Amino acid sequence: MKLPAPHSRIPGRVFRAEGPLGPSDGLLRIGTRGSTLAVTQTTTVADRIARETGIDVALIIVTTHGDRSTAPLAQLGGTGVFVSALRDALLAGECDLAVHSLKDLPTGPCPGISLGAIPPRADARDGLCARDGLTLDSLPSGSRVGTGSPRRGAQLLAMRPDLELRDLRGNVDTRLARVGVDLDAVVLAAAGLDRIARGDAITERFPLDTTPTAPGQGALAVEVRTDDLEHGPYPEALRALDHRKARACALAERALLAALEAGCAAPVGASARISEGALHLHAAVYRSDGSERLEADDRTRWPDDVRGEDRALRSDDLDARSARLGRAVAAALLAGGAAALAPLGVRA
Repeated sequence: MKLPAPHSRIPGRVFRAEGPLGPSDGLLRIGTRGSTLAVTQTTTVADRIARETGIDVALIIVTTHGDRSTAPLAQLGGTGVFVSALRDALLAGECDLAVHSLKDLPTGPCPGISLGAIPPRADARDGLCARDGLTLDSLPSGSRVGTGSPRRGAQLLAMRPDLELRDLRGNVDTRLARVGVDLDAVVLAAAGLDRIARGDAITERFPLDTTPTAPGQGALAVEVRTDDLEHGPYPEALRALDHRKARACALAERALLAALEAGCAAPVGASARISEGALHLHAAVYRSDGSERLEADDRTRWPDDVRGEDRALRSDDLDARSARLGRAVAAALLAGGAAALAPLGVRA
């Protein structure tokens, strides 16, 4: 597979494949789930690759077990249920890259597959979508709020123990359609709503300092076969996508999750940010009924704002720095008794 010469580069074409599509020179195939949100997210990745590399990009739609089932997510085995089919397609050569919501990506390694890039992150907050423009404080006592996330459920009950929580599955439009019908509100990721131009449905965005979200929420993950990392068009395509600060924050949050060995059934929230020359990580573990929570914070120097040898740090050195921070915050949570509050020790 060859890239156009730099002096002749024009944006490549982005299109959706109508069926199986074999490999060919001048083409990258990106696997994605078929939901509106997934296709929209993947299209932004495809557009960036086509613009920066000049090659054509095809979207390959892959149906996952999580898309077909209506069972609660925790019963299906966690958010990783959305990932396995895409990884199978990648390893089988049916696509060249795969795009996931990073919060869906299991923290354990997958033989033959590497995390190639984390593009710029969208709004990591949760959004309340309530009838009549209501906020969390103004919802009447006993209001029915939909969420499929144990972490969101615990946070909601911690703030409003008088609410009635209902399980929530389906695509974004299906979830929003229940507001004002059998639910008074739903809680969804603000990033997903913004990406499909439904941000106007949000009546309140919860602040990250008091309501940390799922590790990696708002970020995308681009996976690639490990053997392709340094070959053909892949290095340039991945460099065009990867955002250094988004990667640092997301990897710190994911390292925390991995160290806690917490799956989707564990109410764990994390939020990382870079400011004042440091990478900061805040995390919380909740009892499922919202009655208790344990929080921890830590920070590490971030080399963008320092001089000397830190400016020469390679990306893998920075990844290691983020991971150490995540593990340090996880250790503080465990030392404080986090395992007594939540089902830790089961990795998704």
